[in-house]
Amino acid sequence: MQHSDTDIELKVLMEAIYMKYSYDFRDYTGASQKRRVLHALREMECDSISALQARIMHEPAAFSALLQYLTIPVTSMFRDPTYYAALREHVMPVLRTYPSLKIWIAGCSTGEEVYSMAILLKEEGLLERSMIYATDINPQSLEQARKGVFPLDAMREYTENYQAAGGTRSFSEYYTAAYNAALFDSALRDNVTFADHSLATDAVFAETHLISCRNVMIYFKKKLQERAFGLFHESLCHRGFLGLGSKESIDFSAYAPAFEPVNKRERVFRKR
Repeated sequence: MQHSDTDIELKVLMEAIYMKYSYDFRDYTGASQKRRVLHALREMECDSISALQARIMHEPAAFSALLQYLTIPVTSMFRDPTYYAALREHVMPVLRTYPSLKIWIAGCSTGEEVYSMAILLKEEGLLERSMIYATDINPQSLEQARKGVFPLDAMREYTENYQAAGGTRSFSEYYTAAYNAALFDSALRDNVTFADHSLATDAVFAETHLISCRNVMIYFKKKLQERAFGLFHESLCHRGFLGLGSKESIDFSAYAPAFEPVNKRERVFRKR
């Protein structure tokens, strides 16, 4: 099979990133990865992927800049509201039976899903006894998530999502508006631990009752998807829950027999 020069350069770049910085993008899907790197080339004014590689090898700041393109967040609060409605209907009643809860939001990006989950738990009377682990590989995204500040002009969309997800209060109760930004109530993150964690290279760190990993594995090749499912299976307690993105499925994984669908349409599964 003939590989283009771009494909070869891309593969060498990902190997260099792994060897130099220990970030493993080698099993991410090629088309999306190529698109993001080519966009970074233009923005960072490099003539070729090889020139970009030379920069990141000698300039850590250049790698930090590239990382923002490789992990472009595409997210919103209560994204796919019916997913959260399914959690409210099928998962929360079971979680209520535990004296304390551990929840892992893998690939939390800039935090929109973290605050969505915290609001859902609060309305179900579970937030105070929950520990939420919010993980991502991008330090800048994690820092933004910690701040809990989002664009004010996004609140209309987020409010509509929240209402469609079965929200029981006025969404504006959860944030304070100032200077074209919405600052979310700090109490929502009192029980949140934000941490750097890679599904490609890191191990399990806690036994959890619910894992929500949405719209992350669509960027993974089969081998890396299998690794992630293995981590989730190992991390979940007996009969724990797993939530995936709308275009993701465990059906064709080696771990499919280890899970049963709770709401297949909304990609909510339960460990057997």
